[in-house]
Amino acid sequence: MLPSTAFSMFYTFYYVDHLGLTVTLYAIARGIYVVWDAIAQPLAGFLSDRTRTRWGRRIPWLIGSIPIYVIVFIGVFSVPGGIADAGLFWWFLAFQLSFEATMAVIYVNFLSLFPELYRGDTQRARASVIQQGFYIIALLVGTALTPILFKEIGFSNMAIIYAATFAVFMTLTVLLLKEDPTVTHDEPLGLVESFKITLGIPTFWWISLSNMFAAGVLGIISASMAFYAKYVLDLEEAALSILMGVTFLSVIPMAALWYLMVKRWGSLLSWKVSIAVLGVTLIPLFYASNLTTGIVAGVVLSLGLAGHFVVPQLVLSNLIDVDAHRTGKRREGIYMAVSNFLVRSSAVLTAAGFWVAGMLFGYVSGNQPGPDPAATFRFLTVIVPMAFTIASLVFALLVKAREVTVPTVDGSSSVTEAHGGG
Repeated sequence: MLPSTAFSMFYTFYYVDHLGLTVTLYAIARGIYVVWDAIAQPLAGFLSDRTRTRWGRRIPWLIGSIPIYVIVFIGVFSVPGGIADAGLFWWFLAFQLSFEATMAVIYVNFLSLFPELYRGDTQRARASVIQQGFYIIALLVGTALTPILFKEIGFSNMAIIYAATFAVFMTLTVLLLKEDPTVTHDEPLGLVESFKITLGIPTFWWISLSNMFAAGVLGIISASMAFYAKYVLDLEEAALSILMGVTFLSVIPMAALWYLMVKRWGSLLSWKVSIAVLGVTLIPLFYASNLTTGIVAGVVLSLGLAGHFVVPQLVLSNLIDVDAHRTGKRREGIYMAVSNFLVRSSAVLTAAGFWVAGMLFGYVSGNQPGPDPAATFRFLTVIVPMAFTIASLVFALLVKAREVTVPTVDGSSSVTEAHGGG
């Protein structure tokens, strides 16, 4: 998550504000990426589900992706001097597509391990909190340290440091992983049949579309926070590091609260509540005007962010259990791939948000910030994400408990979703 965090938080700032790529060209490139990702994500999931090796289904894909990911990530933040306008657009597009395709392979295989290795709400919630704890450490480093690094040593050297760190820790992770050998004994479904079953489940669509809009909230906040700190709070890089550090550090204890909520309410009801909380906790950002009020708003926001980090994957994992009960096949790869594609399609929401805010307030790029960039990024960081949370909650309310509950022999609900659910 370390290079991924640096990418999501600062690549828009790097290309648009630092290098002068217009928001229109940025939005076009992100639109092309979504079409590209529509192919890369499902293909990665289908191939992963069908892989059969003595090391498992997911580990070989993770190992093979590490060096490619490192090289492409460095290229994203290493635009040669003199490249501008159309050349900058093509560089951005080429490395964005390469990076996102490699990341698709890594994400699909890594995320597919979660529902395979952990079963039941309580175990999954506990594992999710631990996993998100390390994710938050990456967020802290990626958000707080990155502004200092690119100011002192430049974007390219910052990328080299993060890429090397990623290579070491991901290799160590893969070496310590052991997949469930019984899962790989199943004969996998064919491509057409696998997609037909997955895409024919309305609940899968409601969960994925809800998660897409929720991811759009995080995408907007991640991409706009550097702009928000610069234009709304009038902060320098060091102060931005403090703001981001305090915000994401606060997520850690908040994540523990969501674990307790899942134990008490079950994953489905907790998920729906977490979306509503995320929308409400955005409000203080609208009124912040300096570092102090920004920190207060960030701490409040951390409660909503923690719910978004911990809970959603539990509900999708339960749906995968229901599918396995019905088909007799564990198909984490295809589910995670299609769902992750829809979630990552939130990049279109992020790009559209930037484009709309730019058109409404006259912001073109860092070279042409318009008459009121503070209003631009207050609108983008608060109002647009709040609209996304409403859409996310609408889709979440369509999911019923019986649809994410594995029936037992006597017809009662299994431990997967035995209580709560709404």
